[in-house]
Amino acid sequence: MPKIPIHQAFKLVGDSFRSPIEIIKFVKESFPEHAGFLEDLFDDNDFIIVRTSGSTGRAKKIKIRKDFLINSAQKTIDFFNIKPCRSALINLSSQYIAGKLMWVRALTGGWHIDVCAPDNNSIAEKLANNTYDFGAMVPLQVYQNLDNIHHIKKLIIGGGQVSGKLLKQIQHLPNQIFATYGMTETLTHIAVMPLNIIAKQNFTEQKAPVDAYRILQGVEIATDNRNCLTIEAPDIFEGKVITNDIVELLDNKHFRWLGRFDNVINSGGIKLIPEQIENKLKQIIDFDFFIAGLPDEKLGQKVVLIIETEQIPKTLPDKLKTLLSKYEIPKNIYAFSKFERTGTGKIIRQKTLMLAESRTSTGSVT
Repeated sequence: MPKIPIHQAFKLVGDSFRSPIEIIKFVKESFPEHAGFLEDLFDDNDFIIVRTSGSTGRAKKIKIRKDFLINSAQKTIDFFNIKPCRSALINLSSQYIAGKLMWVRALTGGWHIDVCAPDNNSIAEKLANNTYDFGAMVPLQVYQNLDNIHHIKKLIIGGGQVSGKLLKQIQHLPNQIFATYGMTETLTHIAVMPLNIIAKQNFTEQKAPVDAYRILQGVEIATDNRNCLTIEAPDIFEGKVITNDIVELLDNKHFRWLGRFDNVINSGGIKLIPEQIENKLKQIIDFDFFIAGLPDEKLGQKVVLIIETEQIPKTLPDKLKTLLSKYEIPKNIYAFSKFERTGTGKIIRQKTLMLAESRTSTGSVT
């Protein structure tokens, strides 16, 4: 198996390095939180061990080949055309696959990288004083840095859905912003969708749908009998990844994400996809929320709305009835001051839902 290459143009905070030993020594002194990953990356093993996020199930450890990491990095480099000597900011933890791949892309692509902690103050300081060609963030980081996020020329967002409010706020920014689709098992994203106007322009010129994900080179997609996405990419993982993501397959290169199969609600024989209801509610709800199903003696499952706010807005029940069909209208609303989340900021729906189930509803829609 090939070792992780270090491109001759690679620079870390302005310095060049001749060997992995030099890089690890520097990182241990300057960015110790990333040192453990780089030691694993450059050791004699032909694989690394990675933990999944645990947002849709129990977190687990998986073994990933290093040549697959290189191939995945190259797909991103090629898709976004990030040449050697271009600048990038690493502001994600290397505990998770997204942060790990930013390092691999930089090392193999010959990027000039800057590094900061994933917290708001650290990112804000970097963006206030620097401009970068490429970067990756979770939605919360984007939201917290809206004033300076345009200082990253090409920005990918992963690790969670972009809210309706955030989508509106980034539309007219002068940089290109993209949503990504992927998971630990696929070594981050295997598909990309433009989010703001300037990012959509290039897709429009190529007559590609701007409201769907486009797969990267070498990826093959299909659907199973549940209409869930299946993915094959023999140069970045072995076998076939069978997801629980319900999609609309447009062609062999594009798909629309509709929702999670394991989130589907069967309410009185009517099957409802929560994420489709959530898309409608993004028009009227500015804070984080999600739709789910709870046991109901009459319906089997009832639709409920879980919101992250101290109090339920008084006008919300009436707005729900105006916007949604009779089957989609939540029977109850539960307000939480803070959702259960993973280390990357993803809402852990099942944990939050269990808390909702154990207490009395804080609101109802009649």
